[in-house]
Amino acid sequence: MTCVAARSETVGAFFDIDGTLLPAPSLEWRFTGYLLERNEISSQQLGRWLAHFARTFWRNRHGAIEGNKRYLSGISEALVKDWEKSLSCGFLRADSLPFFEEALLRIAWHRAQGHRVFLVSGTLAPLARVAARALAADVAADIGVCATELEAAPRSPRAWSGRIVGEHMSGAAKLCALQMLAARYGIAVIRSYAYGDSAADLQMLEGVGNAVAVNPTRALARVARKRRWQTCLWEKTLGETPNGPARQFASTAAR
Repeated sequence: MTCVAARSETVGAFFDIDGTLLPAPSLEWRFTGYLLERNEISSQQLGRWLAHFARTFWRNRHGAIEGNKRYLSGISEALVKDWEKSLSCGFLRADSLPFFEEALLRIAWHRAQGHRVFLVSGTLAPLARVAARALAADVAADIGVCATELEAAPRSPRAWSGRIVGEHMSGAAKLCALQMLAARYGIAVIRSYAYGDSAADLQMLEGVGNAVAVNPTRALARVARKRRWQTCLWEKTLGETPNGPARQFASTAAR
């Protein structure tokens, strides 16, 4: 797990990434697509990993999750920087990460209130930091990151082993990350916000005073109804409608 953050605030806003800030495919699969296009990994290699994951998942779910990054074994960390460069810096460009417009508006609102924003995600930490930098550029604010770390060889150039360092950032690990950040930066969790879309976010949502279920799975939607949490359906991505919410976001972020 890696954590990056800056100024202290009294209220935090903790966001999951995949399904909450970004529509499918996930951030990791977007990066994987880039690797496939560059021939950094082969479709056969990816297929073997998927087959192995499917075989082991039902026998040992935890072990399968812990080993589910093996297809990245030998991949250089520098390729993340290359991928980031391939993404447009302009948030209205089609080749940018297609964040939900409503998500960006919500982050802009939190920053206008002086709240501190974090991404707490099961995706790979280097990819989460790419998303954080893209969001930070859009809303002109620092965004902290807690995500899943991969082991890398100490030699240069650094390459991933495919093994996870520490815990996979899901379930209880997300709650622990939230509590750690709250203690470190003096954040009042009872006044704070958390946003997630699935059961993997449930404990993080339970850990704050203001839980928001975004595009929730059926299981999470049932919990949200029972506990009277706010539920949001975010569908339009940034730049989808030139005269719609994207323009509204640009105006809001500029103020």
